[in-house]
Amino acid sequence: MLNEIIKNAIQENNEEMIEIRRKLHSEPELSWEEVKTSQFVYDYLTALGIECRKTEPTGVIGNLKGGKDGKTVALRADMDALSVEELNTDLPYKSKEPGKMHACGHDSHTAMLLAAAKALAAVKDEIPGTVRFIFQPAEEVATGAKAMVEQGAVEAVDEVFGIHIWSQIPTGAVACNPGPSFASADIFKVHFKGQGGHGAIPEDCIDAAVIASSFVMNVQSVVSRTIDPQQPAVVTIGKMIVGTRFNIIAENAEIEGTVRCFDAATRDHIEKQLEVYAANTAAIYGGTATVEYIRGTQAVINGEESALFVQQVASEAFGEASLYKEKPTMGGEDFSFYLDEVPGSFALVGSGNAEKDTEWAHHHGKFNIDEEAMATGAELYAQYAWAYLTK
Repeated sequence: MLNEIIKNAIQENNEEMIEIRRKLHSEPELSWEEVKTSQFVYDYLTALGIECRKTEPTGVIGNLKGGKDGKTVALRADMDALSVEELNTDLPYKSKEPGKMHACGHDSHTAMLLAAAKALAAVKDEIPGTVRFIFQPAEEVATGAKAMVEQGAVEAVDEVFGIHIWSQIPTGAVACNPGPSFASADIFKVHFKGQGGHGAIPEDCIDAAVIASSFVMNVQSVVSRTIDPQQPAVVTIGKMIVGTRFNIIAENAEIEGTVRCFDAATRDHIEKQLEVYAANTAAIYGGTATVEYIRGTQAVINGEESALFVQQVASEAFGEASLYKEKPTMGGEDFSFYLDEVPGSFALVGSGNAEKDTEWAHHHGKFNIDEEAMATGAELYAQYAWAYLTK
């Protein structure tokens, strides 16, 4: 009975949810700058009678206490936009902020969780336990979840659940497979030191450009020749700054890249190998190397029991045909910091629709969502919370 009430509430508030998403889309705020967004969320939850508090500097945590005692389940949505220029110039709700855009769907995550909060608030007397709503800043810089955890976001929480809208799978599909979902995402920086000089006299120099170029080529064998082929990993060089002038042999070279994998031991191994490869490559040419390795997000590993429960909830709410088996992505997600503290899982809700041109990759300037997918996401949030607290 309550399942149908929740479903109906989501449908009745669908237009408002879309309006909220469009408002947030047109007013994007970057990581740690979500001042207006978080205030809007705080005011909305407060109006629903949900006890909430702000976290430093731009997060919001709400607690909906049910009419009966029970467990606590947390639902998380992220709120930040990206430094991306919107290319969907014909949208009536296009970004009003040049160079800023909700190019990853966080506007829809926020709107969906607010809609779920409204549906659950309407039946709070029947809820056995507490639903915690986590509206998180700064996911795009992989520091928001950690800050929320440090400020008590998952204290006394029994289970945590999150959703990401996903343009790569069909609208309305739900993917939540046990095991790896998102990879760990780290940054590394390498500085190579040579000896500069005139481009016409290479014998008196140590060319940092040659050192850096050799490293870029050689470092790929860390994955192809030192790691178990059954452990997926990616080492990508995304940035290289070398030299100052066409006829000067470079004395310095700076390289930046990223490492992605799912296994902790593989992660440790790659970090050590980057130092070995950098030092030895530089030594061959007579130069030196220093490596800075910055650990970002952990891998998102869905708990088996939780993920299977999400599948059960989705199947009952939307039909078994809604379940989709999406392969793990090498993308990063700081939802992992919640899973380090409590059990839970992270689901993908499809919004890809070729007819509506919503299959663009996340972080692209033409990214957009099929708004019909939002009802699925909002209901999944609410139905999961209700099912978990009553199981």
